[in-house]
Amino acid sequence: MRDQEIAEILTSVKTIALVGASDRTDRPSYEVMEYLLHQGYQVIPVSPKLAGQSLLGQRVYAQLSEIPNPVDMVDVFRNADAAVGVAHEAVAIKAKVLWLQKGVISEEAQRIAVNAGLQCVMDKCPKQEIPALGLEK
Repeated sequence: MRDQEIAEILTSVKTIALVGASDRTDRPSYEVMEYLLHQGYQVIPVSPKLAGQSLLGQRVYAQLSEIPNPVDMVDVFRNADAAVGVAHEAVAIKAKVLWLQKGVISEEAQRIAVNAGLQCVMDKCPKQEIPALGLEK
């Protein structure tokens, strides 16, 4: 995916579901969630282990289908095998973008998303892409 397409995604999405959220401050998912919140995005953490709790002031949900409001982008901090299931869930909730984090490469998840009309970014991190593309607030 080209830089321009990534920039368009990052400037158009408002609500991001972060799948694989962690309450451990040393985990990349925690750092990225904190960064995205500071950039003005609404970030909804998804983690069965933390469901019902609050993470960085946001209510945690067990799965995407439990989120009561529309989600623009699903940011995946899970392994490539789990990404396939998350792709199906992202399609089911009518997300616009499936974003697979650095190191998460799944051609099958990408195919599922794209065939359903979602944009898909793979093996990239929005915390790195936002400043690299000059989009930081």
